[in-house]
Amino acid sequence: MDPGNPVVQLCAQGMTAEAEGREADARELFLRAWEAAADDYEACVAAHYLARHQPTPEETLRWNQECLTRADRVGDDRVRGFYASLHGNMGRAQLALGRPGAARTHFRAAAGHLDDVPPGPYREWVRLCVARGLRATDDAPTADDPVHALLTRLCARADLEALSLLLPAYMGSLGAPEDEERLTAALRMLHAEKRLPAPEQSALSAAIALRSA
Repeated sequence: MDPGNPVVQLCAQGMTAEAEGREADARELFLRAWEAAADDYEACVAAHYLARHQPTPEETLRWNQECLTRADRVGDDRVRGFYASLHGNMGRAQLALGRPGAARTHFRAAAGHLDDVPPGPYREWVRLCVARGLRATDDAPTADDPVHALLTRLCARADLEALSLLLPAYMGSLGAPEDEERLTAALRMLHAEKRLPAPEQSALSAAIALRSA
């Protein structure tokens, strides 16, 4: 985004106010950005931030839909990297209204646009948000997930090395074959170290066997 754009500048000021806990000031700045928007691109940017400061789930959804609609109207590379976040926001808004089916549709769309987000911490954060949404709307969750049980035990005793290997693959999984392969590879690497207590080493073996079946 162009830092010299007046709408972008207002949104940046709003983000600063937001970070400082000045919620009313942030909302006012984002509203001013919306009112100053001269085209669909600027309206899309302003609506994105306004959606975060709405009093009800219905209004949050309305502004997220406005943001998505404006992005569709722009239809060029300026908004290409926005869609993963925009659909993720729509998914969360739908989920807050108790509509898991509609939410999952948007989370799937968000997953499909992740490669359009530039590599870096922001893309990884969006990926985690989308993966969380997909897990929350899974209509056929895996019962007694051995990996989740293992992670719970590792968290309980703060095994940071093991967690640093497994958590990114587990929490960031979108369910694609490459995600499953990444997690299985992480499990195998940790198992090969043979350093975990016997019960956890056995849990690793069980998780690998289940995923290889």
